[in-house]
Amino acid sequence: MKIAPGQCFPLGATICDGGVNFAIHCKGADTMTLCIYADTEPLKIIDRFVLDPLTNKSGTIWHAFIKDLPDVFGYAYQIKRDSSDSELEPILDPYAKWVLSDPKWHTHSREKLSYRPIGKAFKETFDWGNDKAPNIPKKDLIIYEMHVRGFTAHASSKSKAPGTFKGIIEKIPHLIELGINAVELMPIQEFCEEDVLNSNPRTQQKLHNYFGYSTVNFFSPMNRYASHSSGNKAGQELKALVKELHQNHIEVILDVAFNHTSEGNEKGPAMSFKALDAHAYYLINPENMYLNFSGCGNTFNCNHPNSREFIISVLRHWVTEYHIDGFRFDLASIFNRDRDGSPMENAPIMELLSTDPVLASKKLIAEPWDSGGLYHLGKFASTNMLWSEWNGKFQNVVRHFIKGSPNYKKSFAGALCGTPDIFTSSPHCSINYITCHDGFSLADVVSYNEKHNKENGENNVDGVDHHDTWNCGIEGPSDNKEIVALRNKQMRNFLVALMVSQGIPMLWMGDEYAHSRKGNNNPWCQDNEINWFLWDRLSEQKDFFHFFKKLINFRKTSPLLKQDHFLTDKEVRWHGLEVDNPDWENDNRLLALTLQGADGPELYLAFNASDLSQTVEVPSAGNNRSWRWLINTSLPSPKDFYEIEEKLPSNSIQLAPYSSIILQNQ
Repeated sequence: MKIAPGQCFPLGATICDGGVNFAIHCKGADTMTLCIYADTEPLKIIDRFVLDPLTNKSGTIWHAFIKDLPDVFGYAYQIKRDSSDSELEPILDPYAKWVLSDPKWHTHSREKLSYRPIGKAFKETFDWGNDKAPNIPKKDLIIYEMHVRGFTAHASSKSKAPGTFKGIIEKIPHLIELGINAVELMPIQEFCEEDVLNSNPRTQQKLHNYFGYSTVNFFSPMNRYASHSSGNKAGQELKALVKELHQNHIEVILDVAFNHTSEGNEKGPAMSFKALDAHAYYLINPENMYLNFSGCGNTFNCNHPNSREFIISVLRHWVTEYHIDGFRFDLASIFNRDRDGSPMENAPIMELLSTDPVLASKKLIAEPWDSGGLYHLGKFASTNMLWSEWNGKFQNVVRHFIKGSPNYKKSFAGALCGTPDIFTSSPHCSINYITCHDGFSLADVVSYNEKHNKENGENNVDGVDHHDTWNCGIEGPSDNKEIVALRNKQMRNFLVALMVSQGIPMLWMGDEYAHSRKGNNNPWCQDNEINWFLWDRLSEQKDFFHFFKKLINFRKTSPLLKQDHFLTDKEVRWHGLEVDNPDWENDNRLLALTLQGADGPELYLAFNASDLSQTVEVPSAGNNRSWRWLINTSLPSPKDFYEIEEKLPSNSIQLAPYSSIILQNQ
């Protein structure tokens, strides 16, 4: 192998004609050594290059061009500062496009410091064929949030490659049958699932970082989501998954957590960013203590020039290399923190993301808060129409209204309309959801009043204490037929409210068969049946699944539910017990409305969140038209969704307690 000066740009390891160019930003290093490893287990250094600061350094960028390297190799850096040997551990290049790390799930423990990934480089090819981004209009999106491992890890999946990208490919027919057209994948960038020291106090089994919100390397796909370790299976199988999803008109959105990394606070390991330039990549106070607005020990310094360049490079890479269709930004309010951690307006990173040409046609979704108290619901969408936001207010309002909380009628009406008091430009800015990876599943929303997180090993203090839920009379599982029937009805009421609301609906994996997490509202560390998709339950809950997918299809074929604009007075009429009299001040937990367009059938919707039956007057269906039943959640499945046309016999309906209905005029 031979060394030449190389170039300071682009950062990372770039394969060129005749060799590989290496470039890395590092501040304050006295000596920088580039180590080349064989692509084997265990790792073995095959050559070292001590870089000359006179010829291999430009500003803070160390660089070199190496010739005659193996076709596939690993690499890392060793850094010496102030003649100290304390930082000679291999340092992972933040710009590494792949990493050499443990190929098998659950093999190493951070406690033993045995997880030490390094960069990997090789020339990769993949046949994308005629792959095209689906470019689904926002108004038509139906998002399905899911976990790669959890989707097929359970034996009931009967997958040939359980817990992997390849496993999802086998289950694309389920996604098609369900009717969704976008998957939002929880973190798939390299993370260490063993980065947890707690054990389950009941079973004594070690817990794991199952969710993956602790990124080690942002450019590389998670190695342990590959079906096996040879070659670059993770990258190849992820691309195959994206290609197959696109062929079935399903977009791929990645959940990315630029708010923090896996390196923890000032006491955490220095594996990458921290060893290279901690102050450029993290928010650190004058006492050299790491600021923690993420709740995970550190906060990424998103508005530092180096970090801004890094973030945009990562996103462009996923779009160009993996054909990703959009991103959901975890705790995105951290983007609006200055380099001292204080809130700021017109954040440079926001301007960069909102104007980047590579991202211009992609979906950008913000979780508009952080763990340090910032709450920016509506702020991202007001910055640029590219942005949509997880609408936590929608979740709160709909949960309260459906369970019968007082004084939520007006707020519920606003939620159905796309929350126009928050989003002023378009209902597409609102990502509407009842459940997500955080908090209770849909079945648990109607089965638990309190969290039950003891198995997380934190004495039940983790997870939020206010969940806006109602157990329908008994905490947890019940064989009481009345309670079971009420819970089934309430779950369907939630789904109806979600699917008829203006905005973009998002569903959580497993809710289609009423998956329960046993009351655990913070199961980030549970790599087991608490989180896994249980495929055998689909047949057990076939009636509920039937309702679920029929409701999705109803939304997809109903233009009145997918407006490009907020509803006008000509498009929505509000009712109560009487037509055109919503009686806003009467807190009777009842709301009805008619949706009408320039042409086509109208829809009449009514929600009774009271424990009493209420009789409502239904407006005229119009000349030569009559109202036909579509949905009545007071009826048991499968009768709740009308397969055969049935006319409304009169101009009034008695709404059962805790029920919702939809009529269509024809």
